Amino acid sequence: MSRMTRMDRVKKKTGASRTKGMAARRRRRDREGGIALIMVMGAIAVLTVMLAEFQDDTSAEAASAVAGKDGLQAEYMARSAVNLARLLIATEPTIRTAIAPIFAFMKKAPPQIPVWEFSDRILGVFNDEDANEEFRKNLHVDLSTGKNLGIKGGRFELAIVDEDSKINANLGASNDIAHIRLAKEIMGIIGRPEYDPLFSQKDGAGQISDRYSTCAAMIDWSDMDEQAFNCDTTQITSASSSGVEDAWYQLLPIKPYRRKNAPYDSLEELHMVRGVNDDFWATFVDPDPTNPKKRVVTVWGQGAINVNTAPAQVLYGVVCAGAPLSEICTDVAQAGLFIMGVTMAHGITMGAPLFGSPTDFINTMTGKGQLGPLLAAMGMKPVKFQSQSEFAKSITTESKMFSISAVGVKKGYRRETRVQVNAVVDFRTAPSITATASASGSVPGAPTAAPSASSSSSSAPKVDPNGIAAALQPSTGGQVLYYRVE
Repeated sequence: MSRMTRMDRVKKKTGASRTKGMAARRRRRDREGGIALIMVMGAIAVLTVMLAEFQDDTSAEAASAVAGKDGLQAEYMARSAVNLARLLIATEPTIRTAIAPIFAFMKKAPPQIPVWEFSDRILGVFNDEDANEEFRKNLHVDLSTGKNLGIKGGRFELAIVDEDSKINANLGASNDIAHIRLAKEIMGIIGRPEYDPLFSQKDGAGQISDRYSTCAAMIDWSDMDEQAFNCDTTQITSASSSGVEDAWYQLLPIKPYRRKNAPYDSLEELHMVRGVNDDFWATFVDPDPTNPKKRVVTVWGQGAINVNTAPAQVLYGVVCAGAPLSEICTDVAQAGLFIMGVTMAHGITMGAPLFGSPTDFINTMTGKGQLGPLLAAMGMKPVKFQSQSEFAKSITTESKMFSISAVGVKKGYRRETRVQVNAVVDFRTAPSITATASASGSVPGAPTAAPSASSSSSSAPKVDPNGIAAALQPSTGGQVLYYRVE
């Protein structure tokens, strides 16, 4: 019995040892399996992070490439719109010649046709599908037979501003006569009695800039001398000066600076001039930033104001520059009647020119001609100019300076890429398209005949010694004075 008990105990102990060994091996196996699982999970996590990083980098590079491609396409859409605008303006003399017989029947010279006012409709055939459709409906033409018309996957937005319809602030950088003309035009705009509170408030430096000091500051900023200009219209002469220019800019408490004494480079530079604060800017410089055609002041332009395209506020300033003592410039009711009448006339005519020459405008303002009696019937009193001959030199009916703002829009997936091109073009020396075609014997840009076999067999092309001079000749598309891509 005891022997059986010992054997049972041995068996029991052996079984327990075996069980412990199996449990130990199981725990070791589980531990090794857990470590392996942790390593696998860690590897998966690292690979996931690497994959996500690779995906982000790839997505960013792909998006950057797509954005660069869309931006380049949008830029060239805007460049095309600028070139189309230049071509449109260059065709105006040809259009004017075509309608000359109609005005010859009325014994009048044909006025300049503001074709740039309808650029979005005229050039719609080169734009996207919506503009194509509008062009087709307006002219009732079939565009299906045309080639290479329109833009696919994008469009352009175009605005052409007649800079000769604005007051040129850079006249202050010209001669003494131009100084006087600019001073009178500025005082004509800001001299209305209802603007008195605007010139009785303190500026950021704690000083009050009245009308005369603000007008003088705008001229003194761009003139070449150190003499302070006197904007008092009752004392303006060819040598109008009120002494040496003050040190107002150097005495500013924060970031003092000096006068430029050089022409304005941009319209925004007016913000640096004494008295031109935000209220002045919104009232007399750019009343509606969303519509550049309503802008009053420019730093481009030939100097004379186009009375056919000038806004009502500019026309008022020009008239009061030539007749500062007239009731239209001293009576608030008369001033309001004039601005209302000009605004209504622009709305009724929809951009069509009213005056064929500066004389027509002068006759109208003095109560003569065809439109003078209509103004008198509205209650506006005739204007008495100080000198009609001198006033005629400050106005014109033909614009030569234009600023073109074109925005190229490229449509993408859930986004649009927009690139803007701004250009200022001078057409004062631009020859007409018909004159260029008759001089060269062919239309500019037309394809030339293929060279013959004998001519193509020459050993080397000949260099034209007048090639550089020809390249510097005035272009029918005007001379680009300013060009910027945004």
